Amino acid sequence: MRLLHTSDWHLGRTLHGADLLREQEAVLSGLADAVVAESVDVVVVAGDVYDRAVPSADATAVLDRVVGRLLRAGAQVVLTPGNHDSARRLGTFSGLLSAAGLHVRAATDRLHEPVLLRDEHGQVAVHGLPYLEPELARHELGGGGREAGIARSHEAVLTAAMDRVRADLARRPGVRSVVLAHAFVGGGVPSDSERDICVGGVDLVPAPVFDGVDYVALGHLHRPQTISPRLRYSGSPLAYSFGEAGQQKQVWLVDLDAAGLAGVRALPLPTPRPLTVLTGTLEALLDDPAHAGAEEHFVSARLTDAVRPADPMRRLQTRFAHCVHLEWSGGGAGDGRSYRERLRGRSDLEVAGEFVTHVRGGVGASEAERELLARALGAAARAEAAR
Repeated sequence: MRLLHTSDWHLGRTLHGADLLREQEAVLSGLADAVVAESVDVVVVAGDVYDRAVPSADATAVLDRVVGRLLRAGAQVVLTPGNHDSARRLGTFSGLLSAAGLHVRAATDRLHEPVLLRDEHGQVAVHGLPYLEPELARHELGGGGREAGIARSHEAVLTAAMDRVRADLARRPGVRSVVLAHAFVGGGVPSDSERDICVGGVDLVPAPVFDGVDYVALGHLHRPQTISPRLRYSGSPLAYSFGEAGQQKQVWLVDLDAAGLAGVRALPLPTPRPLTVLTGTLEALLDDPAHAGAEEHFVSARLTDAVRPADPMRRLQTRFAHCVHLEWSGGGAGDGRSYRERLRGRSDLEVAGEFVTHVRGGVGASEAERELLARALGAAARAEAAR
């Protein structure tokens, strides 16, 4: 049996306000071609299908089209919710959808019930663990015996969940096993585009928690990586921050034979619109022919002009239509004094005037503007004194 492991689709996510649905659908629809070309039997999606608990109509339409293509290509699909998803919403009509080949595993109290698939070697049990928020999951998983006092940590709730999975597998001798989980497993390297699920370090889950299964398809971290040969993150299909610029996105192709895990290899994904960080003065970015290759990229511009240029984003977008982020690093470094020290002995009007000069890139307030600021500050002072 061959599985395609992917995760963290984040349908509906934006990049500094830029809609990514077109790029997301382009990459994810291409997975159907991989299903055919690579003879994939099952596509597993390890959480964060959507970017928010209440997705837009456009995002749900993209999911419908993408999953439809995967099913028509001949694969079954197993998916679980991540910390960005609403498990209850994602699990709607899951019973009916299973008949069509889409298996949504979103219910904590049923996580021990696997999707049972078959190949020439027998059965494969695929257990999907929804994202387990510790405070809620410890009660949902709690009961008699050792589960009665589950601690408030991902390690504790995932240990309880995996105990249930292992108990189910013990009743199925000879069955090969796959687990989908959405968590931060020890040894993983985070990116700057993931939503932090850490509360005092309780998010970190040791890899041995997942002992006893043939392959663990992990989600949550957006960088593809291998924790161990049988524990892997596929990463996100697109870069969702400029910190991921230049990162090769991929999925894992996982082969199971009669004995269990037979091999894993990476399948690179295309990049519909690369992310590029450009640094320099505004005029250099607008004129330098070396930047021609970035004209159709998503661009983050870091301006080094000594004085903040006027209307820089609009001017940049005349060349880089998809420039979505701008920061100005010019103006020189600070003098090392604290904010309180820099304000000592200065009037409110002086401070307000300097703020105007700063946001205008070196152009100070006019005399009329200074008079307006003085009247506003005086009115504020009188109101404060009248309290």
